[in-house]
Amino acid sequence: MSMGETKGIGVAKGRRSEKVAEAWKALLLVVLLGSATVVGGCTGIVSASKPTDPGTGAIQLNPTTVNFGNISVGKQTSQTVTIANTGTASLNVTQATVSNSLFKVSGMTLPMAMSAGQSSTFTVSVTPAASGAINGTLTIQGDAGTSPAVVNLSANVVASTGNLQSDQSSLAFGSVTNGNNLTKQVVLTNTGTAAVQISAVSVTGTGFTVSGVSTPATVNASATATLSVKFAPTATGAVTGSLTVTSNSQGSPITISLSGTGTATPTGNLQSNQSSLSYGNVNTGTNSAKQVVLTNSGTAAVTISSVAATGAGVSVNGIATPTTLNPSATATLTVTFAPTAAGSVTGSVKVTSDAPGSPLTIPVSGTGVQPAISISPASFNFGNIVAGQNSSKSFTVTNTGSATLTISQLSISATGYSVNGLSAPSNVAPGTSVTFNAVFAPTAAGNLAGTVNIASNAPNSPATVALSGTGVAATRTLSFSASTLAFGNVNIGSTTATLSETITNTGNSSVQISSITVSGTGYSLSGASGVTLNPSQTFTFNAIFDPSTAGAASGSITVTSNASGSPGTITLSGTGVQAVSHTVSLTWSESGSSISGYNVYRSTTSGSGYVKVNGSLWPSMNYTDSAVQNGTTYFYVTTAVDGSGNESAFSNEASAAIPN
Repeated sequence: MSMGETKGIGVAKGRRSEKVAEAWKALLLVVLLGSATVVGGCTGIVSASKPTDPGTGAIQLNPTTVNFGNISVGKQTSQTVTIANTGTASLNVTQATVSNSLFKVSGMTLPMAMSAGQSSTFTVSVTPAASGAINGTLTIQGDAGTSPAVVNLSANVVASTGNLQSDQSSLAFGSVTNGNNLTKQVVLTNTGTAAVQISAVSVTGTGFTVSGVSTPATVNASATATLSVKFAPTATGAVTGSLTVTSNSQGSPITISLSGTGTATPTGNLQSNQSSLSYGNVNTGTNSAKQVVLTNSGTAAVTISSVAATGAGVSVNGIATPTTLNPSATATLTVTFAPTAAGSVTGSVKVTSDAPGSPLTIPVSGTGVQPAISISPASFNFGNIVAGQNSSKSFTVTNTGSATLTISQLSISATGYSVNGLSAPSNVAPGTSVTFNAVFAPTAAGNLAGTVNIASNAPNSPATVALSGTGVAATRTLSFSASTLAFGNVNIGSTTATLSETITNTGNSSVQISSITVSGTGYSLSGASGVTLNPSQTFTFNAIFDPSTAGAASGSITVTSNASGSPGTITLSGTGVQAVSHTVSLTWSESGSSISGYNVYRSTTSGSGYVKVNGSLWPSMNYTDSAVQNGTTYFYVTTAVDGSGNESAFSNEASAAIPN
């Protein structure tokens, strides 16, 4: 670069000005960059691998729409809904809510834990109070982050109606001796869905009377009422009449024709102390017996020719026919109801004789009830379970029958399985449920199968639940994100280098890391401590290199745990280097006269912003700038100053780039 010639530098002395004409030759500025040689190091960054996605649970309901169809007012109707966890992780079902209080949920105890792939059932019922369409929604919610599942509910409620029916359309009493009487029964049954109000019961015809029902009377749906019609003639001859039952039932009134004949000839008159026999609910496989006393209230002997019973499970004994009953004599029948299947049974006991009005018919009714067992799920596969660990599954036992279910024993016959949560004996009312837990706790590797046996009073006892699972050998292994950490060159005393290390549990069992230690001069750890890692869980800590002397340094990290192959070792390497120190050497040349010295200017911007760096006039044509910073580029110019203090223009610009 050149310093341009400067001519006519004016120097003022007193009042007189004097021009000095001087030709200055160019200054040549040369820059030399000096430094102590050093190799700069750089630190590496090890990125921890992203933890394995633990998965999420997902609630699924089936069906998603439940339509109860047409149902009667006041009648409870139920349907079953299946709930399943179709996600990839366990979840907790925390809440079940319905938007319409007419709908109810049963058979599910909350909170309920569900593992991935697990399913269960519960019951949704409705008991409407008035006719019309009703709708609602059932919402099942789980853990935070689990989307709720919804079932749409609907039903069409129709008005209930009563329907009163008679088991007799006519009653023929035959011949009855004047002064005696004969009684026959009429059973009224409400086959409708609403209660029937009987407002009046009346009878016509001489000698006919009726008893058994005081009006007004209510006959509920499926209930019965029994009328006793008596014929007591006082004169000889045929008599006709009718029995009329008036109610709010459809088809009202009911009319039953009556007929009989009064006679003066002595006749037998066979009567029963029971107008009907109702056994109520009787468990299948058991029986209930009732007594019937037959009395000859007539004036002549009665010969009983046969006694027969009709109706499933109904039998009669006590009289060997034929047999004769004298006036005022009695005979006792034993009528037994022994149902073999669930359901209502109607029948009768018929006593055939030579008495008027034969056969004497006694209606019999009863209901066979039996428990029925339903288990959900019917089988379960526990999948792979690590030996020494366990998994529990909840099973629901529901009594879908009509009688109390008695669970007498709950057992399991397989190595590695057990049951708990339900004590025996245990009684389960119809329509209700209980739960028990099956636990799979394998002690060794291999496929294992088991069966839960549930002994009860239900048909086909014992009920069974098939279980399967696989014991998997426990493994405890650790992996390191890097087996070697190389820090490279690190300046002594000015910087530290940090590298991260991630440890992952790659086994199927928890690993206890008892210690993480480091050896080697200049090495230390941050965030390293004892920790327990579950399968797939990670742990990250930092290794630090802070050298105090120059030269290569080696070390190692030792990870002690109960994992196989412990202790694990991570090799450390790095080099301590002296920090860099830089200087800039400037030299220039010139030719001229009367030069007193020089000034050196510096800027970080080319062509402007120069600042003088020498404190006083510099006497020689070389200068060393030691006040420079690494990573900065500097721009230099010089000037010459004569004996009168006149300063020349800037020389050429020279630059120096200071490395890091």
